[in-house]
Amino acid sequence: MEAVILILGLLFFAFIALGVYASVKAIGAAKRGVDRTIVQARRAVEDTTLRAKSYGQTGVGGELAQLRLSLRTSMRATQEALRAGVVEDASLSESLDLFRRLSVHGRELDEDLRRLEREPDRATVAALLPELKERTERITHSADSLRWAARDRARRFVDDDLEALNAQIDMEAGALRHWTVEPNEPVGERSHDPWPDAHTRADGRTQAEGRGQADRGGQGQGNQRHEHGAADGRERAIPAPDPRIQPEYPWQKTARPETTT
Repeated sequence: MEAVILILGLLFFAFIALGVYASVKAIGAAKRGVDRTIVQARRAVEDTTLRAKSYGQTGVGGELAQLRLSLRTSMRATQEALRAGVVEDASLSESLDLFRRLSVHGRELDEDLRRLEREPDRATVAALLPELKERTERITHSADSLRWAARDRARRFVDDDLEALNAQIDMEAGALRHWTVEPNEPVGERSHDPWPDAHTRADGRTQAEGRGQADRGGQGQGNQRHEHGAADGRERAIPAPDPRIQPEYPWQKTARPETTT
């Protein structure tokens, strides 16, 4: 009885522990989903704000917003392309590592641009713009190079696969057309038109009927010759031998006389 109570108690605590673990995992997944949603919403708001500033604001503020927008757009597109490509092509893992190192410089530049947007000294910011533009162009050029290289690699694989598939389809199509040439058919009797028209079929039937009539005529002549030959044979028939006369042959044995005792 005590053993049963102990087992039931262990099962009860096991179920409680399992429920707590499942609850923690569910809460963690929900929290990550909420954080992801918040990040995406914040990113969308920032992109919309930067786009509005780049088009509606002039001067140093508009140029900074345009630099940030181009940097964020290029980095995000490259990240999505590499993450989607590494699932099918494991060789892109090295490119993804290089992009992570490039992302460090991209985030540093984005923080610098964001800080300079709130800088009251516009003259100093205007003096730093050439250097900031150069840094932005270098980072975006590297990101674009990785993205387009990954896309070209994927497109090359697709083209190679399509070329191999076309070759296999051509071979299969040739194999399916094997009825057009029969290997045992004489060359002179091969028809180049697998679907003859009505006129051709009529000519074929006419030729077949002519050959049938010729065969029947030849057969009739043969029967007549056979009948004439049979009649001549009856006229020249040899008379039947006399059953009372028995011929003797050298290979026959001499009959021994029967003796009675």
